Amino acid sequence: MKATDTKRLEDSTDYKHLSIKFDPDYHAVWSSFKYPGRPCISLDLLRESKQAHMQIGQMAKSGYEQNDENRLLYQIFTSSQPGVFSVGGDLKYFTQLIRAKDRERLFEYAKLCIDSSFPVATSYGVPFTTIALVQGEALGGGFEAALSANVLIAERSSKFGFPETVFGLFPGMGAFSFLARRLSPSLAKRIINSGKVYSAEELYDMGVVDDLVPDGKGKQAVYEYMRYRQNRHLGFQGVDILAEQFNPLTYKELLDVIVLWVDTAMQLSDKNLRLMEYLIRAQEKRWVDTETKQDEPVTIAG
Repeated sequence: MKATDTKRLEDSTDYKHLSIKFDPDYHAVWSSFKYPGRPCISLDLLRESKQAHMQIGQMAKSGYEQNDENRLLYQIFTSSQPGVFSVGGDLKYFTQLIRAKDRERLFEYAKLCIDSSFPVATSYGVPFTTIALVQGEALGGGFEAALSANVLIAERSSKFGFPETVFGLFPGMGAFSFLARRLSPSLAKRIINSGKVYSAEELYDMGVVDDLVPDGKGKQAVYEYMRYRQNRHLGFQGVDILAEQFNPLTYKELLDVIVLWVDTAMQLSDKNLRLMEYLIRAQEKRWVDTETKQDEPVTIAG
């Protein structure tokens, strides 16, 4: 892991929605989402994430191929905004494209999602561990992003859920694929269809969350996780490889799902779109107005 490479990536002036920080002592890189407004997965955030993942993936592969003892071993995903990991996809952008019948741009957005998540889910094709640290709400696409990581660490007050079925859609950027591999297809389907907001403790008991920690102890838990693996990483990496070989994730699987997702989205009724717009307004009221950031999570009754 060359200092010049890490410094160049950290100082990249192109990243306005993503913060990249390297921690050489732990062979790790922290990727933090930055939100100028509503904490959703915007097109700009996706483009920056894809670019960052390409660079990090190249560094991880190069270090592995060169047998560099200082190579990158971990990437941690988190949010720089207190109380939220991500409230999901950019619903405002979705409704604009659906009303304009712009299937091409909606597909472009969905493809950017899987172009960003697939390398994370498959560890960039080398022995490497991706970790999601959730300290707050992870809804819809935000939940999917957290699930794409190899390890999911959550603080106790964190909330998770898929509200998409409420407005006639479904989470189409990997939710089923990721959940079915952690649990079972039937349980993945049940969680997605429920529209329920789950506590971190509930998902820990199910096996979705790997490590449940007290509020405010998330970063400490990440470091403890990396320290624990420090002298055992070869064995843990072997288990990770076995798990991937048992049920490998392919890019085609995710691509087939986003095609279905776009087809479904383009068929949404005006009532469905109005429900989406209601959720957008509720999110904006909560997250854009800083005085209301400590309110209870916003949900829509089914």
